[in-house]
Amino acid sequence: MTTALIIGGGIGGLTMALALRCAGIEPLVHEAYDRPDDYVGSFLNTASNGLDALRAIGVDLTRHVDGVPIPRMVLSSGSGKRLGEVANGTRLPDGSVSVCVRRGELQRALRAQVRASGIPLVFGKRLDTYRTLPTGVVARFTDGTEASGDLLVGADGIHSRTRALLHPDAPAPRFTGLLSVGGYSEGTGLAPTTDTQHLVFGKRAFFGYLVRESGETYWFANLHRPDEPDRRDLAAMTTDRWRRHLAALFADDTPVIGRVLDHLVGEIGAYPVYDIPTSPVWHRGPAALIGDAVHATSPSAGQGASMAIEDAVVLAQCLRDAPDTTTAYTTYERLRRPRVEKVVAYSRTLSNSKTAGPVARVLRDLMMPVALRYFANPASHAWMYDHHIDWDRPVAA
Repeated sequence: MTTALIIGGGIGGLTMALALRCAGIEPLVHEAYDRPDDYVGSFLNTASNGLDALRAIGVDLTRHVDGVPIPRMVLSSGSGKRLGEVANGTRLPDGSVSVCVRRGELQRALRAQVRASGIPLVFGKRLDTYRTLPTGVVARFTDGTEASGDLLVGADGIHSRTRALLHPDAPAPRFTGLLSVGGYSEGTGLAPTTDTQHLVFGKRAFFGYLVRESGETYWFANLHRPDEPDRRDLAAMTTDRWRRHLAALFADDTPVIGRVLDHLVGEIGAYPVYDIPTSPVWHRGPAALIGDAVHATSPSAGQGASMAIEDAVVLAQCLRDAPDTTTAYTTYERLRRPRVEKVVAYSRTLSNSKTAGPVARVLRDLMMPVALRYFANPASHAWMYDHHIDWDRPVAA
């Protein structure tokens, strides 16, 4: 049986393992971190197309995670003026819609599926290098151990070690000019935002939130930064310092934001937002890349997880149906590159609209209601959300 070494045990890597098993290929997952961390971290949108792609390989995510359905997003100005609403995905045949879920919980659910399938998953295996042999590929890890297989898939994220080895001259991830900050609040007294995420174009920064039926609030803020922030400086920021800083940024905006920030629980996470608009090399020899390792997108379109999931399912199909690995990789790139690069570009456009000067804010607030009706209706986003992968249909090389 063909064996595949998967580098990275995140959303893309775990989906890759499940898809390969469905394709009759034996996966072995290697995760750099020493242990899973399921209860700390941010939340993310898993769009309807991502849920649909998982179902192609028999994984119904909505039955395994405590997700918050968010089929729509309501946009408003910092003053509280409603600018309009947009659909967040489409409704699947059984009624399922896009969900917001904690990243760690999503990984836990996928990892449980991997374990139940008997797929080996090893922690503490950070890739050092790999070498190609006539019989396949051997990966060497920083702890000195090695693993061999017929092929290797890099699902190790935006700062991918696999990408650096596969294509040393690959362009570095591009800083988008945004810093993403987020966390959770309780006891705000705000009414549940059933089926809705609220997005606020504040005077100085962008804010998003949703309130669960339990009263727990998920929130994030996007702050403009002309220069890439130093990660050490971000790590030095305490939760209390972040609260004060955010309170000052949103002081002139709708008081709802202040209520959310006044009732923080737990730690605040902050990270610079990057994307990879295009990668010249997606595969070489026995190795290929999926997800953020090859086409990272900013979170503005809510498609990062879904693109990695789609990649994994399509690549597994190609490996199942192609006569050899090279043909499979070439077909995978042909099928995926145009779509993912369009998503990255679209998400970048959304990111650029999140901060604006005084004049631009006035124009935006005047024009956005009209623009949303014509350019953000379900038909205009069908290319992104209606994408369906037919697992049973053979892929043509």
